[in-house]
Amino acid sequence: MCLCLSGCGKQEEAVWSENVLANVKIGSGREEALAEEIDRNHQRLDENAGNEAAETEMQEPVKVKGIYVTGAIAGTEKMDELIALVEETELNAMVIDIKNDEGAVTYKMQSDMVLEIEAGVRYIRDIEELVEKLHKKDIYLIARIVAFKDPYLAEKKPELSLKTKTGEVFRDKNKEAWVNPYKKEVWDYLMEIGTQAAEAGFDEIQFDYIRFSTDINADNIDYGQEAKTKTKEEVITEFTQYAYDTLHPLGVVVSADVFGTIMDNEKDAEIVGQNYKDMALHLDYICPMVYPSHYSNGAYHIEVPDKEPYETVYQAMNVSKEKLSGTDIAKRLTLGSKEDIKVAGVRTWIQDFTATWLKDYQSYGAAEVRAQIQAVYDAGYEEWILWNARMNYTKEALLPYWEEIPEEEMGQQGEQQEETQELRSEQLQEKEQGQPGQEPQKEEQGQLQQEPQEEEQRQLQQKPHEEQQGQT
Repeated sequence: MCLCLSGCGKQEEAVWSENVLANVKIGSGREEALAEEIDRNHQRLDENAGNEAAETEMQEPVKVKGIYVTGAIAGTEKMDELIALVEETELNAMVIDIKNDEGAVTYKMQSDMVLEIEAGVRYIRDIEELVEKLHKKDIYLIARIVAFKDPYLAEKKPELSLKTKTGEVFRDKNKEAWVNPYKKEVWDYLMEIGTQAAEAGFDEIQFDYIRFSTDINADNIDYGQEAKTKTKEEVITEFTQYAYDTLHPLGVVVSADVFGTIMDNEKDAEIVGQNYKDMALHLDYICPMVYPSHYSNGAYHIEVPDKEPYETVYQAMNVSKEKLSGTDIAKRLTLGSKEDIKVAGVRTWIQDFTATWLKDYQSYGAAEVRAQIQAVYDAGYEEWILWNARMNYTKEALLPYWEEIPEEEMGQQGEQQEETQELRSEQLQEKEQGQPGQEPQKEEQGQLQQEPQEEEQRQLQQKPHEEQQGQT
């Protein structure tokens, strides 16, 4: 995917549009309509030509192999251990909390609303120094910003919170409040934080919890006037576009985390407001969380997904490929410039933890983590990030830095892949024959078991950022 904003000319855009039109098989009369749409796109390009020159040119894309790091840990000596892990293995990136799950901004950010509500916490003492240190080691830096799960902002400014129809602040099953994704003031707050992170030197801004809570009872929630004309999926997609349009011109990559199940489960997509295809039209990267532990038993005809890490991730990422390859071409033509038309790259979140809260689980070690990485490659993707809330990553699952897999060896090709897929098909047929009538992908209540990214957090005796309260 081209990430350069200033190097793509409108002549190239015109050629691209004409080639698309020439190759799209459409019904009678639609050719003229699409041609007119392309002309309108060119007019918009002419109008915006003067602005493009002022935008910051972006660096070459990095094929990310990363780990997650809390803001609290980023400000301690353990950070040196994680840096060493990156330097000694195939890893090349870190996702660092800038606004965490509790709504705390992890350094003393000089942002108007952050200062107003006193959301800044000095977990990271000197953000510029940290960024410079990591960049000198060629580590790609991703700022994680938790979006709509923000109990701190919701309590400080209840007018921005989700509310029940009786006017009370909505709270999820953990008694935590969420902000209302329909409120533009929340969007602008998130843009303030994203802009500050970009100016601090982060290469990428990644939004997590870019969705509604799974605990919402739709009949009991008042989303406000804005919700009368927009669905949850529409407003989340609109926010995604707003974030991209605001932050991408600053020279940073823009990405978002999504549930893995929303890729092919309409019920789950409706609950949380995440439309995989539509969001992918407004991002540089979309990052599905396909942790095997977070799929219901029977998903993809897998009896216990947590015990089949390769198969679960492989099947999920094939769904991703299928969904994005079918993105509507006419819809893309309406978006404007060539960069906007590009569909997001895909970067997979991988499980590097043991889901002890499940009744039927297995311990995850090097074999289970590596199996998921291989599944990503075999599905045709190249990028991934490991999640472990304690940041105790399985080094044995990672290749030493001098043994990174060449691109041409990623994924199984030719006869080997065909044999693997034939065997997989036979196994699935056997399972289906043994379980007549079972349709796990069509569960009425969806596949969501719990909040991805946070269920493991609840297993901790002490949350990582609370360990560093002495730094506040």
